[in-house]
Amino acid sequence: MANPSITGLILAGGLGTRMGGQDKGLVALAGRPMVEHVLARLAPQVSRVMINANRNADVYARLGLPVLADRLPGFVGPLAGLDAALRSPGTESEWVLTCPCDSPFLPLDLAPRMLAAALSAHADVAMASAGGQPEPAFLLAHLRVAPQLAAFLDGGGRQIRRWVGESRHVVVDFSDCPDAFSNINTPEELARQTPDPS
Repeated sequence: MANPSITGLILAGGLGTRMGGQDKGLVALAGRPMVEHVLARLAPQVSRVMINANRNADVYARLGLPVLADRLPGFVGPLAGLDAALRSPGTESEWVLTCPCDSPFLPLDLAPRMLAAALSAHADVAMASAGGQPEPAFLLAHLRVAPQLAAFLDGGGRQIRRWVGESRHVVVDFSDCPDAFSNINTPEELARQTPDPS
């Protein structure tokens, strides 16, 4: 069920180096761009969805969603996408939930579980984990962390786990569905995926 307090953000702002420089969100999986699989699973859980993209913004805009570029130049990583969303006037919710564009199997209950954990722990940031491994690109962050994140990035910080560690945070265990966080980074991984995930 859609949660009005959460805006979803699909992270598609990278260079796709391991995918041969292709824009991973636009790479076809089971006949559809990968971003569409992510959107199909994320959209029902949140009030609205935005896309963070630094290339092909016109193509992503055809999905009918707001497209945000990084505030900082140089493709500095997923936190720059979160930074753009937290500072965007189009983010009308209290929370922003990030999901990478190359993770088309994301949990169908990602948003409610992340929010419940954050509220229970009185945390500003929640990070997913599965099987003891952090999934740092799956973050839920409250709007109030925007100044702190901007300062971290402007100071040269890039590592998600370091920023999360410096925040009032909670790690949310999804060990019941570790495969939901599988991502498709390379042409070889793409070739192994045949069924439609969504």
